[in-house]
Amino acid sequence: MDVVDMNPKALLLTDMVAVPIREVLSAVDEASSGLVAKDEVLVVTQCDSLKGKLPIRSASLDVFVSVVKAPEFFNEQWLEEIGRVMKPSGKVMVQLLLKFDQRSHQQYATLERKLLMAGFADVASVKSNAILDFNGSQAITIMCKKASWSMGSSFALKKERKAIPKLQIDDELDLIDEDSLLTEEDLKKPVLPADQDCGVGSSRKACKNCTCGRAEAEEKVQLGLTAEQINYPQSACGNCGLGDAFRCSGCPYKGLPLFMLGEKVVVYSKMFY
Repeated sequence: MDVVDMNPKALLLTDMVAVPIREVLSAVDEASSGLVAKDEVLVVTQCDSLKGKLPIRSASLDVFVSVVKAPEFFNEQWLEEIGRVMKPSGKVMVQLLLKFDQRSHQQYATLERKLLMAGFADVASVKSNAILDFNGSQAITIMCKKASWSMGSSFALKKERKAIPKLQIDDELDLIDEDSLLTEEDLKKPVLPADQDCGVGSSRKACKNCTCGRAEAEEKVQLGLTAEQINYPQSACGNCGLGDAFRCSGCPYKGLPLFMLGEKVVVYSKMFY
């Protein structure tokens, strides 16, 4: 008979040759909370021969129970196949028949991690009275369920909207007038120092038609001449006042117009050159 046509609601899978039917039904009843009838249970023994494939329709099982002696049975292929045949939120009971020692605890922890990584939810160990003590082995029972959502499904996230609290101002509350905090000194208009030429800050350059002397002072700085050299020019060679054609290469007056030695040098702004 093709097992696909049986449409079972529960499946018990074991790598043993045979299992007591009473314990099988007890395990299914425990996993399904009594919601699966006896004739709706399919038992598959020696599951190693199936090579990781179950002849059951996808998303058709409400309950899956497995009783195995070899922990390595639950590989990636078998866990994927179990997830395929289970309905969303379907119950899964896994029992390992192990001898209690340090190694068995490691195998149990490994199986829990595998179930979580395979996408099963609510993975936890439970105490079970079904299928215990086979050939001197004690069963470690793990219960979990298939997630309620399927791979590739989508759903909208609900954004929590928090209302902005309203600011209530008491009309009777005395508010301070900001202008009352200013003193008479704060209200006075600032006066610039009298020594600033043209009534502007020192960072400003001389005006185009400067008459206050700032343009002349800027030219002095650019030419590198001292006030003594401008007001009382002297020349060691006697040719400084004759013009650039007669001046040495290091002459401080180079670039200036002709002047008489001993008389003030008139410095013209560059715009008149």
